[in-house]
Amino acid sequence: MRPFKETIPLDQARALIDGAIRPIDRTERVALDAAHGRVLARDAVATADVPPFSRAAMDGYAVRASDTSSASRALPTTLTCIEKVFTGQLPARTVGPGQCTEIATGAPMPPGADAVIMVEQTDADSSQVLIFAAAEPGQNIGRQGADIKTGQTVMRVGEVLNASRVGALAALGLAHVEVYARPRVAILSTGNEIVDPGQPLAPGQIYDINRFTLAAVIAGHGGVPVPHRTAADTIADLSRAVDECLGDDVLVFSGGSSVGERDLILDVLSDKGQVLFHGISVKPGKPTAFGVVGGRPFFGMPGYPSSCLSNAHILLVPALRRIARLAPHAVKTVTVPLAQRVVSTTGRHQFYTVRIVDGLAMPAFKASGDITSMSQADGYIEIPAQTDVVEKGELVEVTLF
Repeated sequence: MRPFKETIPLDQARALIDGAIRPIDRTERVALDAAHGRVLARDAVATADVPPFSRAAMDGYAVRASDTSSASRALPTTLTCIEKVFTGQLPARTVGPGQCTEIATGAPMPPGADAVIMVEQTDADSSQVLIFAAAEPGQNIGRQGADIKTGQTVMRVGEVLNASRVGALAALGLAHVEVYARPRVAILSTGNEIVDPGQPLAPGQIYDINRFTLAAVIAGHGGVPVPHRTAADTIADLSRAVDECLGDDVLVFSGGSSVGERDLILDVLSDKGQVLFHGISVKPGKPTAFGVVGGRPFFGMPGYPSSCLSNAHILLVPALRRIARLAPHAVKTVTVPLAQRVVSTTGRHQFYTVRIVDGLAMPAFKASGDITSMSQADGYIEIPAQTDVVEKGELVEVTLF
């Protein structure tokens, strides 16, 4: 065994990670229908007005407002309809004094007309149209360029493309958009005992859980999970595996970061790069490591599934979102009483999983190796390193998963 020489506080670990990572610079062009959730890498500048022409905002009649100034229900104004214009169709005639054009919502305004009377305020008999309300110039018209003007910067670098922003890009006529690439995150499981789900288990073997939980976390926070084949507990195989992972932007491995004599991957990483820390004063997840290899950050997660997933939420998610140029994750919290007394480990910042049952925080933590500690929990409470007991009934803040 090779015991930890020391562990560092959580805040120090976070600071070391923050100092070693950088937002991704690589960009790519993607089709607009694949742009949702991506981060814009170039300002979007309008090359044309939106809408590109003045158009009717109501079904009705395009008129000269001055012709309707005295119209009312009691004394309607009579105009002559000279044309019908539908969407996608250009008007052929100019509206003159005493005339109007029947028009559909979205159709181009005919020359000469400066207002639209909605159909509910009219009555038509053949080509004669009774107008029952006076119109103001510009009424019920969507003016050319009213939404976006030519040369206007519609979106800036760094904005995350949601549904409405994708719609604005479509309005500019863009079929493709330049965005920042999603960071590719290599996922490497280590250990002779690890077997892929679907395969038979030999005595002493367990199924790989961490590859799948890590992939879900990575995909949910702006990254592209890239699973690699499990590495055996030998220097040669671990060295081969690390080299293969260096084609990606970030390396996350699980297992091999504890203190056993066969936990060798940190020896490999120390030879190839720099280990910035190994061991954090947290529970679960003490044997967590971080460093840089081949210019790429690596996260060494504990092999125990609960510890691995906990530290993925606490450490990997903030770092990955910064690399992907996404805003910090907006967590949701609730404050409820604790259902029963919890004893913590003094000197280690604990992330203690709980379920919300009948308005109470019910302990859900079992052991670091039990994935149900996380899967059956609604969230976690944080117990500071200097606190050894949280009493039943005490109000606790639960960070929800």
